Amino acid sequence: MRVLWANIEEVFREAAARWTLVAYFFLSSLFIFIFASAVNLDVVDGALAGAKLFGREVQMGRSSVDLDKMVLGFESGFSAFLYLVGTFLAIFATAHLVPRLQEKGTIDLYLSRPIGRTFLLLSRYISGLLLAAANLVYLIGAIWLVVIWKTGVVHVRFPVGALIILFTIAVLLAFAFLVGVITSSTAVSIMTTYGLFFLSAILVNHERIEAAIASEWRARTIHWLYLIFPKTADMGQAVIALVSGGEAPARLSDSLTLAPFATTAAFGLGCLILASLLFQRKEF
Repeated sequence: MRVLWANIEEVFREAAARWTLVAYFFLSSLFIFIFASAVNLDVVDGALAGAKLFGREVQMGRSSVDLDKMVLGFESGFSAFLYLVGTFLAIFATAHLVPRLQEKGTIDLYLSRPIGRTFLLLSRYISGLLLAAANLVYLIGAIWLVVIWKTGVVHVRFPVGALIILFTIAVLLAFAFLVGVITSSTAVSIMTTYGLFFLSAILVNHERIEAAIASEWRARTIHWLYLIFPKTADMGQAVIALVSGGEAPARLSDSLTLAPFATTAAFGLGCLILASLLFQRKEF
């Protein structure tokens, strides 16, 4: 356990020394500041009587708006934005962990220690997740507190949605580690992980794509890619559905079923196992 915490501490020190940690939290702070400055609400007797977004007056009509419903709708929509921002920042900030580990001199130092290669790789993976989790707590927690401060409405489901975001990051980070072990390139790890994210989101419409393809084997390939790849679009919809609660449309509520989570988790676990096996056999 001491060795694990020592490796985690080294990752955080490395992130701070290379300004990755500073840039990570600076960008999150920028989003929080813009959000807090852009939203101005006029609350009267628990109802929204007026609002300004980015300095522009929002027309409320002749009647006030129910504040609880307004906040719920806003949090549901903004959770999708936070899903993208939180995931992209996390991958950008942690995809370097394996390529930098395999740099000449660094890997020699780590392999000289009495620890196994699998333990070394998994400790870097856990460190990346802790770094991403710390930023998510800061980003989503701060925005949640700003909403409470400006409206007085508390919805616990909004910060809980961060768990699904962290789950998605864990799966994508496992894929980034696999690419990092194979290529030893930070740029390739980031590009392929982002590519996987968007390709998986496109494959949510696999049935329409399959119907438009004349070749049977190509249609089957699309179908198998959908089954194998992580369900990034479903995860985003699941975040919205969780934050929305009973207000979510039926198609979003379906995203809270276990099937997308199970197949996505299986993909991440498979990537992590394969990365560990390849790292064990790699020559340095």
